[in-house]
Amino acid sequence: MKPKHRRMSATRLIVLFFLGTILLGALLLCLPIASRSRAWTPFFHSLFTATSATCVTGLTVFDTCTHWSLFGQIVILILIQCGGLGVMTTITMFSVFAKRRISLYERKILMQSEGTMRTGGVIKLLKRIVAGTFLFEGTGALLLAIRFCSDARFGFWRGLFYAVFHAVSSFCNAGFDLMGRINPGGSLTPFAGDLLVNLTVAALVIIGGVGFFVWDDILEKKLKVKSYTLQSKIVLTFSAALIVFGWLFFFLFEQNSSLAGMSTGKQLLVSFFHSVSARTAGFFTTDLSKLSVSGNLLMTALMFIGGSPGSTAGGVKTTTVAVLLMQLIASSRGNKNPTVFKRSIDDDTVKRAASIGAIYVLLDLFGTMFIAAVDRFPLQAVLFETVSAAGTVGLSTGITAQFSAASQFVLILLMFIGRIGGLTMMITFAEKRKNIPLKRPNEKILIG
Repeated sequence: MKPKHRRMSATRLIVLFFLGTILLGALLLCLPIASRSRAWTPFFHSLFTATSATCVTGLTVFDTCTHWSLFGQIVILILIQCGGLGVMTTITMFSVFAKRRISLYERKILMQSEGTMRTGGVIKLLKRIVAGTFLFEGTGALLLAIRFCSDARFGFWRGLFYAVFHAVSSFCNAGFDLMGRINPGGSLTPFAGDLLVNLTVAALVIIGGVGFFVWDDILEKKLKVKSYTLQSKIVLTFSAALIVFGWLFFFLFEQNSSLAGMSTGKQLLVSFFHSVSARTAGFFTTDLSKLSVSGNLLMTALMFIGGSPGSTAGGVKTTTVAVLLMQLIASSRGNKNPTVFKRSIDDDTVKRAASIGAIYVLLDLFGTMFIAAVDRFPLQAVLFETVSAAGTVGLSTGITAQFSAASQFVLILLMFIGRIGGLTMMITFAEKRKNIPLKRPNEKILIG
């Protein structure tokens, strides 16, 4: 009797598509045509860059502008776009344009890839995601082009390409920049006081980071805030609170450190930009190596939290932290389940949030211990890089390229797991195991 044909699970297929995209990107970046020197780029360095681009992180071992040719930069841009939209979304988008019928199996994969909770209307949601993405990126590119195309350091055509590249990188929360020609390793620091550049990039980062599911909710219900789903309410409220919190405390902590010498107005603008960017965008407008200890820890905490589910951002996610905080408040008051906006959050959601939080803490802990043991950098600097990689942020104090190959490989793994999702990776490895329906007797243990 022939065994029944079983299709690969959605989680494994998503993981394989991301792996395939990264490997293809790495091979293309190896080619002589991809570098300005027209020499072969070592495969490992190309793999690091391809992983960082596909996982929309932004950590680099080479300056994106000065090392990679136009061909290499376009490859990186495509990888960022695929990684931001989701590889499965990109592939399905071409299927829709080719008028190929999308099967129920493919719809299930899309549902999981995009973080939506319903299979019905997933293709409609996909079309909205693609249309919205190009609308926001196009608008951002036009606004950035006003500044870049008129800049004599770039010229019109290079300025136009820079505008498109940075708009896509901002919306996808990738953090890759092309400013190495005028300021090597300085990200957007040449535009630290530029309102147009700062607000455009920050707006793209915020829109890309709230999640496709929230977009869909806002599009359907407009300004009827009371009709929004609980997820949309939590995401919008908690994201706004984090931006304000980060803005205020970055300004207070860094006045005499990385913001020293700037006018008050510029300090406020730089503080706002870093509060937004730290939650997975990876751009910066001040020297991060000059951060105070408090500022460094603040940025690390924001990177750990990250963006929202079903978005271009990484990290533990805003909803995860919000649920854990609400559970903490509920437990302290003696309540069984946390409640918010007159809704109760079920036990399964709380357990899932706790699992995700624990996974990321362990990833950051073991990654930091390994790199600190191998490369002997200060703990604070290593923790910053590790959390940045696992949260797919891309912020760095400038030591990524100085790491050994072993430490850089750890960062590659952290970036990949961070983009796929720690819980998704665990489910992928555990799928073959059969759960025996056996109920064991309960026994209490002391906690705390």
